Amino acid sequence: MGEIEQRPTPGSRLGAPENSGISTLEHGQKPPPTPSGKLMSIKIQMLDDTQEAFEVPQRAPGKVLLDAVCNHLNLVEGDYFGLEFPDHKKITVWLDLLKPIVKQIRRPKHVVVRFVVKFFPPDHTQLQEELTRYLFALQVKQDLAQGRLTCNDTSAALLISHIVQSEIGDFDEASDREHLAKNKYIPQQDALEDKIVEFHHNHIGQTPAESDFQLLEIARRLEMYGIRLHPAKDREGTKINLAVANTGILVFQGFTKINAFNWAKVRKLSFKRKRFLIKLRPDANSSYQDTLEFLMASRDFCKSFWKICVEHHAFFRLFEEPKPKPKPVLFSRGSSFRFSGRTQKQVLDYVKEGGHKKVQFERKHSKIHSIRSLAMQPTEPNSEVPKQAQQSASLALGEGADSPGHQSCQAGKELQVSAEERGPRQSPALQKSPVGSTKADGAAKATTEEAEEAAKDGTPQSTPQPPQPSTGSLTGSPHLSELSINSQGGAAPANVILSPNLSPDTKQASPLVSPLLSDQPCPRTDDEEEGRRKRFPTDKAYFIAKEVSTTERTYLKDLEVITSWFQSTVSKEDSMPETLKSLIFPNFEPLHKFHTNFLKEIEQRLALWEGRSNAHIRGDYQRIGDVMLKNIQAMKQLAAHLWKHGEALEALETSIRGSRRLESLCRDFELQKVCYLPLNTFLLRPLHRLMHYKQVLERLCKHNPPNHADFRDCRAALAEITEMVAQLHGTMIKMENFQKLHELKKDLIGIDNLVIPGREFIRLGSLSKLSGKGLQQRMFFLFNDVLLYTSRGLTISNQFKVHGQLPLYGMTIENSEDEWGVPHCLTLRGQRQAVIVAASSRAEMEKWVEDIQMAIDLAEKSSGPTPEFLASSPPDNKSPDEAAVADQESEDDLSASRTSLERQAPHRGNTMVHVCWHRNTSVSMVDFSVAVENQLSGNLLRKFKNSNGWQKLWVVFTNFCLFFYKSHQDNHPLASLPLLGYSLTIPSESEDIHKDYVFKLHFKSHVYYFRAESEYTFERWMEVIRSATSSASRAHVLSHKESHAY
Repeated sequence: MGEIEQRPTPGSRLGAPENSGISTLEHGQKPPPTPSGKLMSIKIQMLDDTQEAFEVPQRAPGKVLLDAVCNHLNLVEGDYFGLEFPDHKKITVWLDLLKPIVKQIRRPKHVVVRFVVKFFPPDHTQLQEELTRYLFALQVKQDLAQGRLTCNDTSAALLISHIVQSEIGDFDEASDREHLAKNKYIPQQDALEDKIVEFHHNHIGQTPAESDFQLLEIARRLEMYGIRLHPAKDREGTKINLAVANTGILVFQGFTKINAFNWAKVRKLSFKRKRFLIKLRPDANSSYQDTLEFLMASRDFCKSFWKICVEHHAFFRLFEEPKPKPKPVLFSRGSSFRFSGRTQKQVLDYVKEGGHKKVQFERKHSKIHSIRSLAMQPTEPNSEVPKQAQQSASLALGEGADSPGHQSCQAGKELQVSAEERGPRQSPALQKSPVGSTKADGAAKATTEEAEEAAKDGTPQSTPQPPQPSTGSLTGSPHLSELSINSQGGAAPANVILSPNLSPDTKQASPLVSPLLSDQPCPRTDDEEEGRRKRFPTDKAYFIAKEVSTTERTYLKDLEVITSWFQSTVSKEDSMPETLKSLIFPNFEPLHKFHTNFLKEIEQRLALWEGRSNAHIRGDYQRIGDVMLKNIQAMKQLAAHLWKHGEALEALETSIRGSRRLESLCRDFELQKVCYLPLNTFLLRPLHRLMHYKQVLERLCKHNPPNHADFRDCRAALAEITEMVAQLHGTMIKMENFQKLHELKKDLIGIDNLVIPGREFIRLGSLSKLSGKGLQQRMFFLFNDVLLYTSRGLTISNQFKVHGQLPLYGMTIENSEDEWGVPHCLTLRGQRQAVIVAASSRAEMEKWVEDIQMAIDLAEKSSGPTPEFLASSPPDNKSPDEAAVADQESEDDLSASRTSLERQAPHRGNTMVHVCWHRNTSVSMVDFSVAVENQLSGNLLRKFKNSNGWQKLWVVFTNFCLFFYKSHQDNHPLASLPLLGYSLTIPSESEDIHKDYVFKLHFKSHVYYFRAESEYTFERWMEVIRSATSSASRAHVLSHKESHAY
């Protein structure tokens, strides 16, 4: 009987990883020598359906054959793959990496061994190499065709549409239908053809690498992804299927999962003849028996499944490859089988050290050509590249993969493959290929603070992995990665591309073999961006147009929060009145539909502008004004819906006040990750978006000269949008103040009526209040009629408790620095009470003095003093000291919500009020208004202070905060960085940041570097972030506004 048992040790019970010695795969260790002797030829079927023959010694272990295949493919992350074959009983089994091949494959001439994916990780973003993701995509394609990956028609059509995009490129209906007629991706494909074509139309401009990424993103969510069913019966004789995954052992009835046993619950796995046994850990809450028994068809079937379970458990759960058991002296009991190879943790750990090299590969089925982008690149002088040490091709190991925390291609030093190493397969002409020398940056590592926050959260640290650049082809040559070539400064000349994939006997080798058209080093993400800058247009107008596209993507996601997520939540509970539903959703859905089409038009225009599209349409498409004019004119037809949004906001808040069920529903919805801003903020997004269009068109009109082809359309579009903004401006100001009052109401307790007609918010922030106990931190809220002071409460929702109010009517301000000996000290003297406060800096004090004095002047002009509106207002010196040290939170507590990529801040714990409390700063309504106008989104490269690699993220700036996403298609941010209190600078020479368009954000010990793709985007990010890190001018505050009654 074979068995595997997880035996607890004192260290493991305390959560410490067990140190089982040095792995055989650590640095400095060499693989065992290959046994000499007679060679045998073994045919391997690749994932792209080609076959390759490999010659290995008869006595060599299975590991030698797998390594040879991985080296042949130049596959770094080969640990996720395996070799399977039918044994002499026609049972499909995995090749044992420790046993001699000749003892496993008895008739190698008559057996075809298949190279397939063996271990499917929980998240495809852990696969760092574009080649690895391509192979996984081929596996998904294969599983679809064989009916192994079952899903509904919509998912199947979407998967196939991404496959078609990667194979033939951008949408063309005739080409699509012709391609689908020749290629069957799923048994019942004809019925799905229209849906596939419809989905493919949405992927214009998407590269093959991006298509692979999206394909895996969809596939990994399917229940049958990576599942191989093993027929069995339970104790009652019911037919079931067993399967093993990264999480544990699964039980299926047909294709429906009916049970799962996570590895944490499993104490022991064993088999006895045909019986497969699962021994569970004791659980008082579980109704399962201690040991579960399943009957399989034969002992061989049972042992085969037990082996794959052992391997999955070791690969995904162990820290290191398990040591071999000592050989028994007299007799053995049970199986000696053990997992051989690197565990997933070892792969990920090695990745962080980044010692591997990336090479090009060909996509067999891809017909996308990249002559256009390659031809545009200037060539650079030849550079000397050091040779790599000679290694045996059959024994070289793929020793790592890119870091899961960073999606940059972790380049080693420059790659030069010697003629001896490649053997007769490499053309001598390849050694003369010119390359651009790129300095390797080393692996990017997360800073200590990020690692600590991930540990605090109890979740593994995972950083976004955006799609990698596309692969294209040269005429008459194997395919190349466009960006990889371009980032080196140019393509190899045509005369040195001599079919390196052809073997000496002229048989075509596997298309997956790296062509090595030029001995180039692997570019990192930052180098890829450099290549992208060289390849894309450099005109400022292009980047202005691109800003429309990137911000439109974010705007559509914001609309979906209402039209999709909130509507879905509301539909599940009968807590919202029908009148309110009819006021909100019918006025948002037409906008979502309109802007979806608007975004498509913009992206199609950008694709033509960049030369990415293969539509081959002639014409002058390097402009955006005509698209803007057409859509803004059409947008005027939706003005009736825009007028309703202010009414919808008021109606929602009124309904919330009258219904606890609706209040609870909205509060719970705000807890969802997708609602990354206060709910009522999303209701005002359409009004804010009009201002963004106006700003973009103003920049275009300023940039384009009057004789430019795009000037007239831009000016006409600007006139149209200016008219719309002017009509809605009064409503916008009124609604912004109304929304802010209701947002603050949720952060405060002890108030009866904060939102009353005529009240306007002016400033909130942290000040120190002087009392008998000394200086104590308090939060102050300034309105046009009253000043509130509060302390941070001890409630679950982290609300602020109001301690007192100071009516502004009759108030005076006195400088008290000399009287009390406290820097930046003021005395606020009301008609009944005086409060002594101190600001954190001279600048903060001046902001407060300016705004309080202005509010006092407005109060003097009003009808008179404001009545009491607090529920209770005890004297502050009698209240408990709620600002003691024990109640204060450190900066690290706050940073947990922004540095851990898996953490979402607690309810009401990351609002602007809390940020000001932690950062000891303040923010005004003018700042909020400026922030509304200064919203931005797009890709940035981020680098931590102590790392030397760059990480590509989709970044959204709004509400004084940077929100980080894996890609623009994600529904919710993975992390956020509140910017209040941060300083914005350019890195100095001493910081050793030798890149263009880099800016630095710094607060205390937290330092972040961000890199933009162009001078224009760099200036835009600097502009909008500066608006959050430094207050706007208060020259046009409330004294220049009208008071709005509600």
